Amino acid sequence: PSWPSLFLAGAEVIIILYIIIITNRIYKKMKVVLAATLFATASAFVPSNAPKFGTSLNLKQDFLEYTPYHDHSAVKVNTYKNKAPFTGKVVSTKRIVGPQATGETCHIIIDHNGDFPYIEGQSWGVMPPGVREKDGKPHAVRLYSIASSRYGDDMTGKTGSLCVRRATYWCPELKADDPAKKGICSNFLCDTQPGDEVMMTGPAGKVMLM
Repeated sequence: PSWPSLFLAGAEVIIILYIIIITNRIYKKMKVVLAATLFATASAFVPSNAPKFGTSLNLKQDFLEYTPYHDHSAVKVNTYKNKAPFTGKVVSTKRIVGPQATGETCHIIIDHNGDFPYIEGQSWGVMPPGVREKDGKPHAVRLYSIASSRYGDDMTGKTGSLCVRRATYWCPELKADDPAKKGICSNFLCDTQPGDEVMMTGPAGKVMLM
């Protein structure tokens, strides 16, 4: 081979080696940056004064627990009845399904100030306001499974939550919802505002306790 061809071949080898060296250096720098980023991200979720593994934190919510935990003999049932219901106050009512969802489901938080204790698996009875059109008698109580733990969503033991789907009836003749056939209680609950009063009975149930 001629000298020019040997020179060009050698230059190509040098260029390839240079590219390999530069690429390797860039890769190492990227590894360092990536490792630092991951460490910083993970550190954001770790308390600055994280205790050593095995340290008892004593942070659990246990002021409403039974001893032993499986002893449900003292669970309260039907503390409040139809003739003497409990009056709770709505803390918030929020729609919890998307705008394109079929139907509407609301999350309602009710303040009971710790005077209406319950445990997981029980239900609250809700007495919708007003009377029935057919006979003028009060509406019957509707039972709703309590959606929150005994401590409530705020973990104070003074609230409870219901998840309620608004009951409606689509009339094929009207081609719209028929207001005369809508669910009385579900619509009442889904329409509540903070501060509204809710007449309640219960807690009901001792079969599905958890």
